[in-house]
Amino acid sequence: MSIAETYEALARLLEYPESSDTMLQSLWRIACYLEECGLDCPALPFTAMLTELTMGELQEEYVAQFDFNPAKAPYLAHHLYGNTQGKGAYMVKVKQTYDRFGYTPETKELPDHLSVLLNFLAHLSRIGEEDERRQFIAETVLPGVAKLAGSGGGSEWPWLPVIKTTELLLRTDCRETTT
Repeated sequence: MSIAETYEALARLLEYPESSDTMLQSLWRIACYLEECGLDCPALPFTAMLTELTMGELQEEYVAQFDFNPAKAPYLAHHLYGNTQGKGAYMVKVKQTYDRFGYTPETKELPDHLSVLLNFLAHLSRIGEEDERRQFIAETVLPGVAKLAGSGGGSEWPWLPVIKTTELLLRTDCRETTT
C-alpha cells in the first residue's frame, strides 16, 4: 500500500460516514501500511465503534462529535486561529496551494477540513511532489492536527485514535526527509 492510498484511507475515516464496510477496509489498510513501516496503528480501537453501531448511529455520533463541538471540529484553521483574521489567511493559502498543484476537492467541505487536506496529500504523492507534500504537512497540516489531537475529549472521544493515527502518519512522513 502506498502513502497516497493511506492518506486517502485516513480521509475516508474523517468524512461523514456512508459505509461501515468501507471505513473498516480503510482502517485495515492504514494498519497494514503502518505495520510495513514498523509502527502500531493507534486507530485499531476505532474498529469496535464501526462494528457495534448501525450506520444511523455512526452518522449521529459523527455529527455529535464533530459538528456540535468546536474543540473537535475537523477544520484545522479553527484550531490554529480560532475566529481571527488568521483563519481567513490560512484558508486562502490552502486554496491557493490546491490550485497551484491542480487539485480540486471532490467534496463540498471547506478547504481546511482534515479529510480534504489528507486527500490533497494523496494527490501530491501521486504527482510526485514529495518535497512539497512534506513541506505542506510541516507548515500547514501537522500544527493543526497536533492541536486537534490535544484538544480534549480524552479516551471517551471515539475519533481520537483516528486523529492520533493521522498525527503519527504525518510525523513519520515528515521524518523521511531527514533520513
